[in-house]
Amino acid sequence: MNLKNLLFSALAASLVGGAACAQAPIVIKFSHVVASDTPKGKAAERFKELAEKNTNGRVKVELYPNSTLYKDKEELEALQLGAVQMLAPSLAKFGPLGVKEFEVFDLPFIFPSKEVLYQVTEGPVGKSLLQKLEPKGIIGLAYWDNGFKVMSANKPLHKPADFRGMKMRIQSSKVLDAQMRALGANPQVLAFSEVYQALQTGVVDGTENPPSNMYTQKMHEVQKHVTVSNHGYLGYAVIVNKKFWDNLPADIRKQLEAAMKTSTSYANAIADQENSRAMDAIRKSGKTTIYQLTAPEQAEWRKALLPVQTDMEGRIGKDLIASIRKLSSASGK
Repeated sequence: MNLKNLLFSALAASLVGGAACAQAPIVIKFSHVVASDTPKGKAAERFKELAEKNTNGRVKVELYPNSTLYKDKEELEALQLGAVQMLAPSLAKFGPLGVKEFEVFDLPFIFPSKEVLYQVTEGPVGKSLLQKLEPKGIIGLAYWDNGFKVMSANKPLHKPADFRGMKMRIQSSKVLDAQMRALGANPQVLAFSEVYQALQTGVVDGTENPPSNMYTQKMHEVQKHVTVSNHGYLGYAVIVNKKFWDNLPADIRKQLEAAMKTSTSYANAIADQENSRAMDAIRKSGKTTIYQLTAPEQAEWRKALLPVQTDMEGRIGKDLIASIRKLSSASGK
């Protein structure tokens, strides 16, 4: 898909807030790469409903799930060009964009609990990170939770040694690359929309995901083993094209902010519930064996992966990592 060519057709949509198009609804194209029945997909549906209701139809939100509009490699460029107005990319996506501080969310075992996570995303650290997107032509509106990740493969993964030589799919992230290498695996960067086929054909041996992503993409049908490791976190930032957002009428922007606030509370409330349901469904399918790490095994994983936090201090920021560790220590987790 040629984003440059699409820019011309998207220009009208990005200007509908102006006086020349006062009678037409303001169109927000909201693209994302996961299924509609994931926490992110459901939160996007809730935002659409509230945005259109709050503005009495002055705003129309068009949802494009499952990479139907753009693949995840194209999304951010499309947003910056104004070809799409809103996205909810994973936080790892901002590292390649040059905002490496967001890669703190990829660090293994950096968040001991959801309480510590929300202290970051809902506090000054999370706000300051979103502000770093503005020079890129992006406004960060909110963080949406998708939960802690499990590992999957066609062989049991109980100990770090089990990863040796495995081809493991990751998002494009220096941290996730380092994580897999610390386990002895060979990281393979693939677009999310390509993962199922890659697993099915053996291009990669395994991957990591929250259970809801794994189940809705049917990865469990081509993965014989799942390890409940909770080793890392996957979340999203809801972002919007800055020029589009700044040109909106002030009252519309306020109503959309209210819709986003409610949608965010909803997204974060259902994340754990959806992951639990997905894990139950995977178990009931009978296609995948689910394994819960023992305490000694969990300790072995932590020993193998915690050095990644220190190794990434120069890239992400030593003070940023330390601030999150401090919150973790204060929580007693």
